[in-house]
Amino acid sequence: MPGGLLLGGAVAALLTTALPAHTTSPVFDNPPPDKIVIDVATVNGSGCPQGTAAVAVSPDNTAFTVTYSQYLAQAGGNSDPTAFRKNCQLNLIVHVPQGFTYAIASADYRGFLSLQPGASATQKASYYFQGSPNTVPKTHPFSGTYNDDWQATDSTDWAQLVWAPCGVERNFNINTELRVNAGTTNPDKVSFMTMDSTDGSISTIYHMAWKQCPTS
Repeated sequence: MPGGLLLGGAVAALLTTALPAHTTSPVFDNPPPDKIVIDVATVNGSGCPQGTAAVAVSPDNTAFTVTYSQYLAQAGGNSDPTAFRKNCQLNLIVHVPQGFTYAIASADYRGFLSLQPGASATQKASYYFQGSPNTVPKTHPFSGTYNDDWQATDSTDWAQLVWAPCGVERNFNINTELRVNAGTTNPDKVSFMTMDSTDGSISTIYHMAWKQCPTS
């Protein structure tokens, strides 16, 4: 298995086939009692070389985190011309307990951002199941001058949550991107954006919603 990651817990999706309307209401405080197993099928991208991204699930199965240790995009100064954009795609195999389904309610991203005057940066993420024809990216722009931690949240209203189909196992994909533009004011100075830190521990948190599947 690439990355050597075997994970316990749960994962969720924004985009996949919706469940019938007669299913029960979504809840945060009643996740499935059984432990869920997530296998990382692949980890690909310039922002997450092998061994630099890890996934963990909360003990109560209501959230999971992705931690990056080398996720850095930069532009300006003596930066490599290809370093202005970094991305990472996680392809996860999710084993969900029988009788339950799930959706992503929100996702929290954070890191450090240093932008020179006139520079700009963008964080983008999309979520989808293998075989899904639809992806809706969520984008968060930033502009200089900036030299501080950054945080962004993707959220979905309850009425718009899209649930995984019951009884079907599909790989779930999380595709994230950091992009930096040095601008024209101070292009000789480096601007950068990270989803990592000096201790190599910046976590992206995905908050889960759960509900039971209809009984036959």
